[in-house]
Amino acid sequence: MDSEKFTWLLRNGDNALVLSQRLSEWCGKGPALEEDMALTNTALDLLGQATLWLSYAGEHEGAGRDEDQLAFLRDAPQFRNVLLVEQPNHDYADTLMRQFYFDVWHYEWLQALKLSSDARVASIAEKSVNEVRYHVRRSTDLLVRLGDGSDESHRRMQLAADQWWPYTGELFSSDAIDQAMAERGIAPLPETLHAKWTAHLMQSFAAATLTLPPADAWMHSGGKQGRHSEHLGYMLAEMQFLQRAYPGAQW
Repeated sequence: MDSEKFTWLLRNGDNALVLSQRLSEWCGKGPALEEDMALTNTALDLLGQATLWLSYAGEHEGAGRDEDQLAFLRDAPQFRNVLLVEQPNHDYADTLMRQFYFDVWHYEWLQALKLSSDARVASIAEKSVNEVRYHVRRSTDLLVRLGDGSDESHRRMQLAADQWWPYTGELFSSDAIDQAMAERGIAPLPETLHAKWTAHLMQSFAAATLTLPPADAWMHSGGKQGRHSEHLGYMLAEMQFLQRAYPGAQW
């Protein structure tokens, strides 16, 4: 097994899986019926993408683990998602801003992966990018509407922008695994996407009358290497409960 590629595939799958689980927590609790449905649909899109990535990871590992076992039978230190996606929902402004930051990066990432030297990676990216194009359009539109809305919505969106900003740096940080994937043409170095991501943010924040946090702010890191916040453990305890309590259970 190529352990570097396996870990890289997990990173893609875990990002989608963990964010999907976070969004699913809003099901039935959205601020409006349309938003409740939109968040749920976004969660389902991400879950489908997680299935594709984790299925490929399991096949590549060659140890007999499928996407379900990788999702439900790993502990928090074995997950490789970025810290941003595991952060709690809090209020709707926090959820939306976390989504906006991720969506803009995710779209550029998948666009780049369409050119991957690995045909399976390119196929997953091609299938996923159309869904994520909608995610970006939706989260950007809501960012502008709420940022340039009432005094209260503006205040909440700015607080959320500042709160999640220190978690965005990890999206563009490279380690030995990223370097190996870039050398083999499987994926670009994450930092090469930063300029396009920043340009989208600058335009959107200006339209939303929000202030973009400073580029040189201190950033969290470690999620890609399995060092997570306490929030992931609590989330997994709920997400994995049925499989842990009744191993091998089937409907």
